[in-house]
Amino acid sequence: MILVIAEKPSVAQSIAKVIGATARKEGYLEGSGYIVSWCVGHLVGLADAAVYDERFKKWRYEDLPIVPEEWLFEVPKDKEQQFKILRNLMQDKRVYELVCATDAGREGELIFRLVYNKAGCTKPFKRLWISSLEDSAIKEGFKHLRDSSEFDRLYEAALSRSKADWIVGINGTRLFTTLYNKKLVVGRVQTPTLAMLVERDYKISSFKKEKYYNVHITHDNLTADMEKVKSEDEAKTIAASCDNKEAVVTSVKRESKTVNPPRLYDLTTLQREANRYYGFTAQQTLDLVQTLYEKKLLTYPRTDSQFITDDMEDTARNVIVILCRKLPICAGLSHAPDIKRVTDNSKVTDHHAIIPTVQLEKQDFSELPQSEQKIMSLVGMRLLSATGEKHTYDETAVTLSCGGYEFKAKGKTVTNNGWKTIEDKFKSFLKSKDKEETDGSLPTVAENDVLSPVSSSVTEHYTTPPKAFTEDTLLSAMETAGNEEFDDDTEKKGLGTPATRAAIIEKLVNSGFIERKGKSLSSTMDGNNLICVLPEQITSPSMTAEWENTLMQIERGNSDAEAFLAGIINMTAELVKAYPHLSDGEANRFETGKEEIGKCPRCGSPVYVGKGRYYCGNKECSFCLWEDNKFFSSKKKKLTKKIAVDLLHKGWSRVTGLYTPKKSETYDAIIRLDDTGGKYVSFKMEFEKEVR
Repeated sequence: MILVIAEKPSVAQSIAKVIGATARKEGYLEGSGYIVSWCVGHLVGLADAAVYDERFKKWRYEDLPIVPEEWLFEVPKDKEQQFKILRNLMQDKRVYELVCATDAGREGELIFRLVYNKAGCTKPFKRLWISSLEDSAIKEGFKHLRDSSEFDRLYEAALSRSKADWIVGINGTRLFTTLYNKKLVVGRVQTPTLAMLVERDYKISSFKKEKYYNVHITHDNLTADMEKVKSEDEAKTIAASCDNKEAVVTSVKRESKTVNPPRLYDLTTLQREANRYYGFTAQQTLDLVQTLYEKKLLTYPRTDSQFITDDMEDTARNVIVILCRKLPICAGLSHAPDIKRVTDNSKVTDHHAIIPTVQLEKQDFSELPQSEQKIMSLVGMRLLSATGEKHTYDETAVTLSCGGYEFKAKGKTVTNNGWKTIEDKFKSFLKSKDKEETDGSLPTVAENDVLSPVSSSVTEHYTTPPKAFTEDTLLSAMETAGNEEFDDDTEKKGLGTPATRAAIIEKLVNSGFIERKGKSLSSTMDGNNLICVLPEQITSPSMTAEWENTLMQIERGNSDAEAFLAGIINMTAELVKAYPHLSDGEANRFETGKEEIGKCPRCGSPVYVGKGRYYCGNKECSFCLWEDNKFFSSKKKKLTKKIAVDLLHKGWSRVTGLYTPKKSETYDAIIRLDDTGGKYVSFKMEFEKEVR
C-alpha cells in the first residue's frame, strides 16, 4: 500500500475522497491501495534548550550562547498520539512507498521530513505538488507525482531557517531577560515588527502641528485653490488682491485615465481589507478563512499569490456564475468575466489566490455564521471585481491667474465605471463609510477665458501627525519592510509570511509589548523599552532580508547551509559579548510603574501587583497569590490587595462575609498564610475572636 501524509486532517480527507481511501480508522483513512493520514501541523520540532542539558532549565548569562553540537528533535506532548500513529503506519509491512502531501512550500516540506526522520523511516517517497484542493487538481497531481530528491534543497533551506531562528530566539531572549530581570522575547520577525510600531508612535508623540491657510477663488460653479500658505496675513493679502477681480484661465489639461481591476486576494490583502471593512483582526480573518476552507467553500488560505493557474479558468467561470446567483450583494448583477486577467502560472508558487469554490452551490448562504458570510462576500466581491472591466475617467486640471497669483482646480468625469460598479455595490450593501471621495466634473472652460468677478475666501488648517498603525496598515508595512534589501528574484519578501504575520501580531499583544485601542495598534512602555535596549541588527528588517536571500540561494544549490548557520552562530556570540553587564539603573529599566506590596515569604524579594495576581519579582521563585483561587473562590471571595498586604506583612487577615453552602448566612474568619513552598500557596482558617 501507499501511505499518503498530509499536513492537516481536512486536507487528508479531501485527498482520501479523491483517491478512494474511504474506510475510517483511528488517525487515518484507508482504501483502494492507499492509507491517508496527517501531521496536525508541526508534529516534530527542535527540542528546547533544557533537553540538551539540565542546567539550561535555569536562565543564566554565563551559559550563553547556547549552540547545540548535534541537533535534537522532539514531539509535543499533545501531539504524541498522532506521531505514534504515523510512525506505526510507516513501519507497517503493507506500506512500501510514501507520498508527501503536506503543503507545497518550504514549511510543508520541513513538516513531513522531520516526521519521516524522527520515525526512522527509510522507505522511498514521492512528492504531491499542487496549488489547489479541487478534485481535478488532486487527480492531476497524483498522475504526476514528483521525485522526492527534487525537494532536498527546499528541505535544507527550511531546516536552516528553523535552526537559525532557534539560535537567535533562544539566546536573544535569554540574554535580555537575564540582563533586565523581565521576560523579553526576541525574534527575527516580531522584534522588527515591534520596532516599526515604536517608531510610528514616536513620530506621533513628537509631532508638532503647524497652522496653514488655503486661499480660494470662486466664479459661478468653479472654485480654484492656492494651498499651504504659511501665514494668515499673507493669505488675507492674497485674498484681498483677488476679491472682485477677474481671473484668467492660463491652462486647461484634459487626460483620460484608467484604473485596472484589483488583483485577487492573497491572505495578507484579505486580512487587510477584512480589518478595514469589518474590524476583524488578522488572526480572526485567518481563523475564519481556515474554517471556510475546511467547509470547502474557499480555497487554501495561507497563500502569497494573487493569481490562479490556467487550468482553473473553467472553475473560476463556474464560481462566478454561482456567486452572481447566491451572494446577496450580487443580486441583479450582470457580469461578463475576463478570466485571463487573473491567470498567470508563473506567479503561482506554493498556492494560488483565495477564491470561492463550486461547493458554494450546495451551501445555503444564510445558514453560515454572520462572520463567515462577511468573509465569503468579501472574497466573492474581489473575484468579480478582479475579472471586471477597467474603470475609466477623464480628469481635467485648470490653472487660473488672479492678482498675480496662481490657483488650481481639478475635476473628473467617469466615462466607464467598470469594476467599481461591483465595489460600489458592496460598499453600499455594507453602508460603508469607506467610499472614495471623488471630485465632481468642472464647468467647461478654455484657455484665455476671463472669469469676472471672482470672490475670495480663506480657510484655516493644521498639519496632521502620521496615523497610528491598524492591522491593515501594519500588515502592509510588514509585507514591504526592507524590500529594497532583498534580491530582485527573492520570492518571500518582507517580515514573516502570510501564514505567520497574524500570529506575530497576537504574540506581541499577548506579551504586553503592543496594545489594541479600537482599530489602532500602539506600543506599550515595555515595548518602547525593549526596542531601546536592543541592537539595530535585531530591530532592523535587514537581517530577515539577508536570511531570505541566502535561503533562496540554498534552495537553488548556490549557497551552503553550514556556512549560513556558522554566520548566525558567530553573530549570536558577538551579541552576547556586547552585553556583559548593566548598571543598576539600566537593569531596572523595566521595573517602572510596578507596585510593591510586601516581601516574598520564600525568598525575600519584592512582591508586585500584577493582573489578577500578586507575584514574586524573582523569576526563579514561584510564589504567587492569585485573586481567584480555589480556597477563596469556594467561599465566594476574592483575594484582594488589602488581604494580600495583610498576609505578607502579618501572616494573617481578618476576612468578613465568607460563604458556606451548609448555612444560609455568611461568616467572618481569620485567614492565615500556610505556605509550604509548593506550586500553589496554601491557607488555613481560624475562628478566634481576636488575634493579638
